Amino acid sequence: MKTIRVVAAVIKAKNEQNKPIIFATQRGYGDYKDGWEFPGGKIEEGETPQEALKREIMEELDTEISVGKLIDTIEYDYPTFHLSMDCFWSEIVSGDLVLKEHEAAKWLTKEQLGDVDWLPADITLIDKIESDMR
Repeated sequence: MKTIRVVAAVIKAKNEQNKPIIFATQRGYGDYKDGWEFPGGKIEEGETPQEALKREIMEELDTEISVGKLIDTIEYDYPTFHLSMDCFWSEIVSGDLVLKEHEAAKWLTKEQLGDVDWLPADITLIDKIESDMR
């Protein structure tokens, strides 16, 4: 089975009530269209995961991020490929999160993380994110 290596940004911020919130995006294309995910993409030849994540977020969301610590590496078998996804805490440096490839996006509080239909690999990360959200 083919392995695809990707990176994902768990972008965090604070809302008006000073509660932590996480940015989620809805896929606008492909086999998993309409599923919710953490934004990111494939690692290109010669890139570190952090470099790939910065590039992908700039390409997909027209936003510069800082990449923080690794939350986890998710290993997930989809029907036609194996996904290896490095997931990092990230924060916005500059930009307005312009949706170039996604159908929709929303900021979610810890209590709202279960309110969207996450893609199978991404949902495996939710428990770790919930326990780290402060």
